[in-house]
Amino acid sequence: MYRFLLSRRWVGLHLLVLALIPAFFFLGRWQWGRFEERSAESARITANLAASPVPLDRLDRPGAPVPERDKYRLVTVTGRYDPAHELAVRRRTLNSRVGFYVITPLVTPQGAVLVNRGWVPAGATADTPPRVPAPPTGEVTITGRLRPAETQDNTGIRNRSGLPAGQILLIDTPAIAKGLPYAVYGGFVELTAQQPQGGDAPELLPPPDVGGGGGLNAAYAVQWWLFIGIAVGGWVLLVRREARDLRTERESQGVTVRAER
Repeated sequence: MYRFLLSRRWVGLHLLVLALIPAFFFLGRWQWGRFEERSAESARITANLAASPVPLDRLDRPGAPVPERDKYRLVTVTGRYDPAHELAVRRRTLNSRVGFYVITPLVTPQGAVLVNRGWVPAGATADTPPRVPAPPTGEVTITGRLRPAETQDNTGIRNRSGLPAGQILLIDTPAIAKGLPYAVYGGFVELTAQQPQGGDAPELLPPPDVGGGGGLNAAYAVQWWLFIGIAVGGWVLLVRREARDLRTERESQGVTVRAER
């Protein structure tokens, strides 16, 4: 009854199912790995955001990269803003509005840290400089989220030259430091508060959305593994249907032969 399983058509189906099973398994395992990775990152960022602020010098120093484990950790630092070397970061959005981030060096005795003071709307045209409120004068103490330097790899933003003076696309700290007259910390700080507050200021950025910690990846993993059951179940149903059709055909042929006799 089941000799049809050795036909060329059925052997091809067997091989297809046997190929799909490990493919679906490894695709599910890959998505599960992404779930574990994103969940760990989400938990780390959530803990960093909830931790008490620490002095910047404990986590960063001039010329050194910021480790991923310290990303979004709250830090404090005291210094004086240097508006003469302020930069505007193009193509940044806030609440679906296109504008600029304002990057102002904060000079300390140990070196300067780049401070993202917040967001300002774009001008009338792409080349129109944005209106940027001046930073407070004198000594200020800021609190903010520590960020590693931006690169094309960790942002997906493609850098290019030929931009208007004072404008950049990436907060690439080492590259920016080459044009500054003092040592610069390896990361940058995303401002959350400062004392004294000063007057008009850019709009502060909200904390990062840590999302569901990779929950979507977990759903995809389960989906791929369910496909294994669907593939095997579909194969079984096709085999049973073929066997049933052959049995019905043979029984029909037997009845016909007896009737002829």
